[in-house]
Amino acid sequence: MTDQHAELDVALERVIETARAHLAAVRAAEGRIDDDAVWQAYVELNNASYEYDEQLLDAFGEVTPWDVEAIDPDEADERYGVGLGGADGTEPGDPHPLVLSVRHRRDYRVPSVAALLRVAQAARRAGVPDEEESAAVEGVGEAVLELLQSGDGSLGALDIPELEPLDGVVMVSEVTVPLDLESFDDEDSSGPFTPGADDRLVGRLDEHPFVSDLDEEPERAR
Repeated sequence: MTDQHAELDVALERVIETARAHLAAVRAAEGRIDDDAVWQAYVELNNASYEYDEQLLDAFGEVTPWDVEAIDPDEADERYGVGLGGADGTEPGDPHPLVLSVRHRRDYRVPSVAALLRVAQAARRAGVPDEEESAAVEGVGEAVLELLQSGDGSLGALDIPELEPLDGVVMVSEVTVPLDLESFDDEDSSGPFTPGADDRLVGRLDEHPFVSDLDEEPERAR
C-alpha cells in the first residue's frame, strides 16, 4: 500500500469519526439550533469530508457526492455569530418583524429511467427492516421522492449520476404570514409557492449547470 493510499484510509476514518461525533452532539442538543457543540462537530465533519474529497481527487481523479468547502471555525463564528450570543447574531428581544421564505426549484433530466429506478429501489430497501419486503418504486417521480425522503429532504440527495441537473432558481422573500400547510390540499402544487400580496422579493439566484466544452455534459457534483 502506498503512502497516498494510507493517507486516504486515515482521511476516511476521520470522516466516520466526525460523523459519529456530530450525531452524538445533535442528539445531546435535543433540537437546540444554536448549540455550540453541534456547530463545532458540524465544522469538524465538514472539514474532514472536504479533506477526504480532496485526497480522493488527487489520488484517483474521483470525487464524492459531498458539495462542501473548507470552513475556518474562527471566521465562521465571527460571520454567523454562533457562540457569540445566538445563531443569528441578534440579541434577545430583537426578532425580525417578518418571516423569511426561501423558494427553490431545480429541474433534472433522466438519462436512464431503469438506472434511476434501481437507485431509488436500493434507497427504499435500505430504509425498511430486513424482515420486511419493500414495495417496488414505480415511475421517475416516485423515484425522486424516495431519494429525497432517504436524504431527509435535502436536494443533495439528488446529486447522483442518474439525474442530470438543468436550470434552477432560488428566491428569498420577506413575508408577513408564515406557511400554513393545513390550508392547502395535498394535490395543490402551486398554492404553497404563490407569493402573497404583501410579500417582498429580496433577491433571486439563478442556477445553471456547468457544461464542459469537451463533452457538453454537466459537471459531476462535488
